Amino acid sequence: MSGLSPWMVTALAGLVALAVAALLTEPLRLLAVRRGYTDQPAARKVHVSPTPYLGGMAVAVATAGSASLVMFATGGSDSTLGVVLGCAAVIAVLGLVDDLRPLSIRVRLSVEAAAALVVVTWCGHPVLFGTWLDAVLAVMWILFTTNAFNLLDNMDGVVSTVAAIIAAFLCCAALSAGLIGTAAVTAALAGACAGFLFHNWHPARIFLGDAGALFVGFLVSSASMTLHKDSTALSGYGSLLLITLVVTADTGLVMVARRREGRPVLQGGKDHIAHRLQQLGLTVRQVAVAIGGFAAMTSLTAVLIMLKTVPQPVVLISVVAVTAVVWLRLLRVPVYSAIPTNSAEGSHSKVA
Repeated sequence: MSGLSPWMVTALAGLVALAVAALLTEPLRLLAVRRGYTDQPAARKVHVSPTPYLGGMAVAVATAGSASLVMFATGGSDSTLGVVLGCAAVIAVLGLVDDLRPLSIRVRLSVEAAAALVVVTWCGHPVLFGTWLDAVLAVMWILFTTNAFNLLDNMDGVVSTVAAIIAAFLCCAALSAGLIGTAAVTAALAGACAGFLFHNWHPARIFLGDAGALFVGFLVSSASMTLHKDSTALSGYGSLLLITLVVTADTGLVMVARRREGRPVLQGGKDHIAHRLQQLGLTVRQVAVAIGGFAAMTSLTAVLIMLKTVPQPVVLISVVAVTAVVWLRLLRVPVYSAIPTNSAEGSHSKVA
C-alpha cells in the first residue's frame, strides 16, 4: 500500500478522522443553534440548557470520509469497507431525519433491519445453527446493539468515550486478522469519537443526537460482525457479547427496572447505569470514565478471546459473573422516587 504498513494506514485514518470531527463539530453546532435544532431541558434529562444535537453528523462524515480517503490514497481495497460504510451512512441519515422530524418506531426498525441484512449477507456472521437462523440472529443482534447505543446516549461524553474505546480494540483485532478495510473504518470511528469528545465532554456544548448514536451503534456492531465471520458459537457470540456488554447491560437494566416499577418500557427516564452511578456520588465526568473503563475491560477480554490467547469459557463466565454482580447492585439504587410518571422523554436520545 504505497509503502505504508497496515498499522500506519489505520493510524492515519484515525488521526484524519479525529482532526475532521474536532474541526467540523463547531460549525454544525452553530448551524443547529441558528436553526433551533436543540434538545430542550426536561425533568427526565440531565442537561439544564438547550443543547444542539447535530454532532453525530460530524462523527459520521469524519469516519466515512477519512476511512475512504485513506484507503483510496494508499491504494487499498476491501469490498466490506464500502458495504459497511454505505449502510452506516443510511443509518446516519435515518437518525438525522428522526432528529429533525421524529419517525415512527416501525419505520426506523424497518430501515435498520434492511441495512443490517445487507451487512450480514455481504460480510458474513458467526455460525451457531448452520442454517438461515444464523443470519436472522445476526441481524437481530445488530438491531439490538444499534438501538442500545442510542439508549446509552444519556449523559455527556458517555457514548463517545465508549465508542472510541470499543472501536480502538476492534481496530487491533481487525489488524491481527488482516482485515485492513475493517481496521481503517474502526480506527476512523475511534478517532472521530475522540475528536467529538472535545465538544461533548462535560459540560457538553453539543450532543450526538439520534444520527450519531445510531451511526456509532450500527458501525460498531457491523464491524464486529465482519470480524466474526464464520466464527463458532463460543468464540463468535461470546466475544460479540463482551464487546458490547456495557450497552447490553444498560439496556437490560432499564428494561427490567421499568417493568418492575410498572412503567412503560419505552418511557424515558433517569434510570440508566450512568444515572445510578451519579446517584452513588460520581460526577458526570467520573461516570464517563467509569463506564469507559468497563468497556475497555470487556473489549480487551473480547479481543483476547478472538485471538484465542485466553481460556475462553473461564474468562467469559468470569466477566459475565462480575458484570451480573455489579448489575444487581446498580438495580437496587433508587432512581424513581422523584420522577413523575408523566414527564417528557429522557436524556439525549428521544427514547432513553
